[in-house]
Amino acid sequence: MTPGEFYIQYLKSLGKEKEFKPGDFIVDKFGDSPEMADELLEPVLSGLKTATCSALWEWEYEGGDIPKPGLISVIVDGKDEPRCIIETVEITLRNYNEVDADFARDEGEGDLSLEYWREAHERFFTRTLPAIGREFRDDMPLVCERFKVVWK
Repeated sequence: MTPGEFYIQYLKSLGKEKEFKPGDFIVDKFGDSPEMADELLEPVLSGLKTATCSALWEWEYEGGDIPKPGLISVIVDGKDEPRCIIETVEITLRNYNEVDADFARDEGEGDLSLEYWREAHERFFTRTLPAIGREFRDDMPLVCERFKVVWK
């Protein structure tokens, strides 16, 4: 099933299939590998993961707008199969070193601690940022997103 077909099923469940417009949603996945996409998807599906973050620099590099509340995303797994639909409910910009324990817990990863979150995200950004000519810094700006699963 394609992400578009998955989204249409969601609309049908609401009785709104006639309102479908291709630009109403984006397709996204968590992480930077098929394995990470699957690993991070599981806590989303279970309700444990309700937040995520990305480097603001990535958005600037790609020239895209940062997400806004109300954004609908079809989330795919490591094989690009649609698994759920999320809605962005909050966006905040903050530096890496300003992320608090509540946000770290809501990311739903590891032991849910801020220490684990910092270690995992430093490794992730150290690995991924060189592709856009940047390096990890503890004061780097992040796009912090809270979301809710609206369909799975």
